[in-house]
Formats: sequence, C-alpha cells, structure tokens
Amino acid sequence: METIVAVKDLTQKIGRKTVLDGLTLEVRAGECLGIFGMKGSGKTALLHILAGIDRFTSGKVEVAGIDIRRTEKFKIYLGLVTQERSLFQDLNAAENLDFIAALKNAGRDNIDRLIERLELGEVLNQPVGHMEAGPYQRLALACALLNNPRLLIADELIGAIDLYSRRIILRELETFLAGGGTCIWALSNAEFMRHVHRVGWLEKGKITFYPPAEALTRWNARLQSPAGQGGDGDA
Repeated sequence: METIVAVKDLTQKIGRKTVLDGLTLEVRAGECLGIFGMKGSGKTALLHILAGIDRFTSGKVEVAGIDIRRTEKFKIYLGLVTQERSLFQDLNAAENLDFIAALKNAGRDNIDRLIERLELGEVLNQPVGHMEAGPYQRLALACALLNNPRLLIADELIGAIDLYSRRIILRELETFLAGGGTCIWALSNAEFMRHVHRVGWLEKGKITFYPPAEALTRWNARLQSPAGQGGDGDA
C-alpha cells in the first residue's frame, strides 16, 4: 500500500525542552495509527506538526509525497478534527457545513452524503455553541471529511461522548479506511486502542510501536505496578 505519511528524524524543541526527539514513522493508505501517551507526552504536538499548524526543529515530514516544509499544498489532502471546539459556535450545523464546504471546494453531494452517514439531520438547525458533545463530534468529523481527504488527523474522536455517537463515528472511520483513507488518531483513553491497527506509544519524546493488544497489556501492567498507580493516558 502507498505511504501517505513519512516522518524521519523529527525533532521539536521549545526553549530548552525537547518535546519530540528523533521520531521516525510511516503510515500507509488504509491504516489507522493510534498515538498514545501520558499527558504532556507530545501527542498533540506531533499531530499539530503533521497538520502544518506547528513548526518543528529538524527532520523531514511528507504527507502524500509532499514535503510539508516546502509547500502547503499537502493540506488539500488533509482532514482535521481538533481537541478544542473549533467550529463556528454562532452558526448552526448546516451553516458550518455549507461554509466549510465552500472553503474546501466541496460539492453539495458531499454535504448531503455526510449528513446522512453521520446522522446529522435532526441537529442541522442547532447552534453549534449549544450542541451536546456527541452530535458536535459527528459534525466535526463531517466537516473534516468534506474534501474527501487522504489523511484524517484526529486529536479527539470519541472521548466523552454518548455511545450512539461513538458507534456512528467508528462506523464512518471504518468506511473511510476501507476506501483507502489514512488516519492518525491521538488516543485519549487506552480502551480506544482496539479501534486502530497500530499504536505509537510516545514517552520522553520517543515513539515505540506495538500491536494494539500488546500496547493495552503493557498499559494495564503499568497501571497495576506501584509506580503506575493513578496513571493517566490522557493527552
């Protein structure tokens, strides 16, 4: 399968602190890579670099074969779901979809398809600022997918939402991956490891890759150790 994300020797330093230390990774079409780690481990920093939001100190990052330091053209292949509520809070769901579709040059058929697939029909007239977490997250994913991206970057996907919305989002993620899409997902909870193909565990600026079952076993063992009591996998 085609390599969609290629990162080599990626380092990010902020002042004297090394946030990411020589990371190398590849993610292929159809694959979902979960990024896991303790709070402050650099998950959001890595995703922000891949999305072109934050700069990095050294190394090379390519998205869809494009060096992201040379041009921003890679962003046409990108869909982003952020940790914060980044949609337009004063607009309703339908207005957000229409506005973002216009920015992404997406057609009406894409809007209608995502409204149906993510079951947004009943919330289209709701102001986004008043939406509950589940419908909001479904809307955020719909907006991220409007341009038929090759890469979906999710800093939050199914944390702290209702089971109905979680099921719909995971179903859409499965469809996206089956169609050759690629996802990099910052896991806010170890239980979400079972929904990805590989886990990249960030710790002290380094990344180690595990199959999901092994990563979960390691995390549970750490929680049961005296040093791990009270541990938290959240970003």
